[in-house]
Amino acid sequence: MLINSINSDSTICALATAMGGAIGIIRVSGNRTIEIVNSIFTKNLNEAKPNTVHYGHIINEQGKIIDEVLISIFHAPHSYTGENSAEISCHGSQYILSTVLELLIKNGATLAKPGEFTQRAYLNGKIDLSQAEAVADLISSTTEATHNIAISQLKGHFSSELHILRDQLLHLTTLLELELDFSDHEELEFADRGELLEIARKIDKKITSLAQSFETGEALKKGVPVAIIGNTNVGKSTLLNKLLKEDRAIVSDIHGTTRDTIEDTVVINGVQFRFIDTAGIRQTEDKIEQIGIERTYMSIERAKIIIWLIDKTPSSFDIEDIKNRLKDKKLIIAFNKTDIPSSKEEIASFKHNEDKILTLPHRSVFISAKENLNIDLLEKVIYEAANIPEIKDNDVIVTSARHYEALIHAHTNLQRVIEGLSHGLSGDLISEDLRITLNDLSEITGGAITPQETLNNIFAHFCIGK
Repeated sequence: MLINSINSDSTICALATAMGGAIGIIRVSGNRTIEIVNSIFTKNLNEAKPNTVHYGHIINEQGKIIDEVLISIFHAPHSYTGENSAEISCHGSQYILSTVLELLIKNGATLAKPGEFTQRAYLNGKIDLSQAEAVADLISSTTEATHNIAISQLKGHFSSELHILRDQLLHLTTLLELELDFSDHEELEFADRGELLEIARKIDKKITSLAQSFETGEALKKGVPVAIIGNTNVGKSTLLNKLLKEDRAIVSDIHGTTRDTIEDTVVINGVQFRFIDTAGIRQTEDKIEQIGIERTYMSIERAKIIIWLIDKTPSSFDIEDIKNRLKDKKLIIAFNKTDIPSSKEEIASFKHNEDKILTLPHRSVFISAKENLNIDLLEKVIYEAANIPEIKDNDVIVTSARHYEALIHAHTNLQRVIEGLSHGLSGDLISEDLRITLNDLSEITGGAITPQETLNNIFAHFCIGK
C-alpha cells in the first residue's frame, strides 16, 4: 500500500506566481478552503457556486483592507487537486502577497511543500505519475519542441500507450493462467503458443520503440550537443559568437587563445542546440593548452554533431584523425574566411577535390564568420543534421531517465517471456516474468506500488505553489 507523505486533511496554501509583478496568485486547496478564505474576505463564500469568480477585499483581523482581489472557487472533485480549491488574484506587491499568505496560515492553512498541489492531484486520481512529471517539464520548457512533448504527456498520450501495453500483457497473463488452471483438460485450448509468442514480440517492439525515443527526448530537453573543432586561429570563437548572437567567447589573432571549452545554447527552429567552442587542435608544448586540447577530444565524444571549421584544405593526417573520432556522429565541414580574396584559390581547389579528399559522410558550407556570411545556411544544415522528427500532438517522446530505465527493465523481462514461449517453458515461470514486466510499466504511471522515496524525489523538483 502506498504511504501518503502529506496530510490530506490539511488545507495548504502557496504563492503560484513570482512576487513583484502586476498580478500575484495565491492557491489554496483542502477541505477547509472555503472556510479559511471566507474568514479573510469581505463577502460570504459559503454559498458560492463552483467555478465562479468573486470580487471583494482581503481584510486582516482588525478589518483593515489589505487588497482588492478576485477569488476563483472550485469544488471537489472538479479542481486541479481534486479537492475544494481557491485562487486569490491580488496585486503583485511583496507586502500584499506575504500578508495574505500570513492571514491564511493564521486562520488554519499550512504552507505547501514543493509540488504538493500536483502530488495531491496524483493521489486523488486526477492525473497519473507520468502526467505529474509532465507538469514540471511544461513549467521548465524553454523551446517549442520541449513544450509540445510536455503537453502531449500531460494530455495522457504516453499513459494511453502504456495502458494499451498493460492490457495486452494482462491478456497474455490471463491466457497462461487459464492454461495452468485447466491443464488436466486436454480437449480445451485457450491459446496457441505461437500466437502468444507473436503477441509478446509485438508488445516488445512497441516498448523498444518507446525506449529508443529517449535519445531524441533527452537531446530536446538538454539541447543537441554540437562541438566546434578545428586548428588554432581558424575562427571557432568568432563562429560561436555569431551563432549565439553575442560576444560570448574571446576572439584574438593569438594562437591558443581558447584554452578551455566554452558552452552556450541557442534555439534553431524551435529546437535547443548546445554549442561547445573547443581549444584549437595543434602540436604544442604548453601544458595548459594541452589540457584544453584533451578536453576538445572529450567534447567530440559528447557531441552529436561536429562542425569542423577549416580555412584551407585539411591534411591527410587531420582527415584520418577526424575519421577515427567521429564514430556515429554527423559531420559538417564549415570552410571559413571566404571573404578573404587570397582564399579564393584555396576554396576552388577544395571544392574541386572535396570528394577525393573527404571520403567520409559530411555536409559542406562555405562561410565567413567574421562577416556573418552564410551563417543562416549553416544553421539550416545544423538543424537538418540533428534529424529531429516533427513532433505532432499525439506523438510520444520519452524524456525522463526514470521512464527510460523502466522501459529497459520491461524489455529485458519481456525477452525472458519470449525465450520461455519459444522453448516451451512452463506457464507459471512465464507468468512470473509477465508480472514483473507489468510492474516495470506500472512504475511509470504509478499504477503499482511506488516507493515513497521515488514519489518524494519526483515532487521535490516542483516549485512551491504547483
